[in-house]
Amino acid sequence: MRNKYFVDLFAGCGGLSLGLEKAGFIPVLVSELNKDAMETYLHNRDDEFPLLRQKYNVNDIKELTGNPNKLESIIREMKVDYDLDITKGELDLLVGGPPCQGFSGIGHRRSYSVDKAELPSNHLYLEMISLINKFKPKIFLFENVKGILSGKWTPSGEKGEIWKDISTAFTNIKGYKIEWDLVHAKDYGVAQNRPRVLLVGIRDDIFNSVHIPLTSFANGFLPAPTNDYPTLSELLGDLIDDDFQYGGTNTTYVCDPQNDVQKQFRTQKCGNVLVAGSSLTEQEYSNHSPKIIEKFSYMLANDGNIPDHLKTKKFSQKALKPSWDENGPNITATSAPDDYVHFAQARSLTVREWARLQTFPDYYTFSGKRTTGGLRRAGNPQEGLYDRELPKYTQIGNAVPVKLAEKVGNHLNDILEGAL
Repeated sequence: MRNKYFVDLFAGCGGLSLGLEKAGFIPVLVSELNKDAMETYLHNRDDEFPLLRQKYNVNDIKELTGNPNKLESIIREMKVDYDLDITKGELDLLVGGPPCQGFSGIGHRRSYSVDKAELPSNHLYLEMISLINKFKPKIFLFENVKGILSGKWTPSGEKGEIWKDISTAFTNIKGYKIEWDLVHAKDYGVAQNRPRVLLVGIRDDIFNSVHIPLTSFANGFLPAPTNDYPTLSELLGDLIDDDFQYGGTNTTYVCDPQNDVQKQFRTQKCGNVLVAGSSLTEQEYSNHSPKIIEKFSYMLANDGNIPDHLKTKKFSQKALKPSWDENGPNITATSAPDDYVHFAQARSLTVREWARLQTFPDYYTFSGKRTTGGLRRAGNPQEGLYDRELPKYTQIGNAVPVKLAEKVGNHLNDILEGAL
């Protein structure tokens, strides 16, 4: 089987990329505007893909779309470094998830009243389309939040007009068959509901040379559900330390993995499974106040209810449960760790637990601050402040779940193999 190469635009901390890598794809170019997310991405790939840090990364996608000379230089160098001739249509895959805070209900609640048409980030899909036209990948994948389907550019606009414009723009790319669907991460082995819009374009010559088995999603362009999600107890149980300290940190595992799910997360790149006493990262506990601890303790003991004297104006807070009801996962990891209370302890989740919700393996580490808040995380579009800090929780919350990406990647890999 020959190497299959992909370009990742708006890569964030690398959840989509990591899933594709697990499916056999090799990243050859990455773009990500935020420096901490980019450092997370590169740091976790320095050993396997050193060329990404050395020469094949850009912060702003407009460094590529707005600089033809630089883009042509990259295309020439890829032919030398990867034996990949973009000009002959050899790039296998191009993926991208343009920033979604303007489309997301979660992002909107923490932002300001600004018409979505005025947010520069909401038009970056056009830059992605520009690069699709330039690179002519065999397949491309656009992903975004569910809110993009019903969004309006302005308060007086028509519901769904944003998706109409975006989907039309992708459909109008010449030489591709396009299909899209709304999928849920829980259908692909993730302990979250987490709806995502996935749009796939397959180049005509590939589409015409392969039989695509019809699935229930996107007419076979996306994989069929596997519904093999774990419970939170199965996912996080081995990280519970009965002697944890608020504001403290666990630097080693307190026990061996207790099931196959935990073994998968604790398997290193070399194949070794980390046992009790092995090094553990990102397991720092929030230093909650006595009032917050009282509140969380009450919620755990009373089916998530909060007494009046402990209620706040916080938009949402939920006590997690060790297992799901018959409907399966009903949560979505966001950018705020205190959205959820741990199912067994009166505390918010650690960065490592947050990462497991997004199916990042335990060897994956994150750069930047642990958390932040206010304007540093939300920005203020009314004053032209579009830059946002991306602390570790936010990087993880913004990511595509690794396991979802891996299963989509395996499906797209099968399509490409069938066209060889």
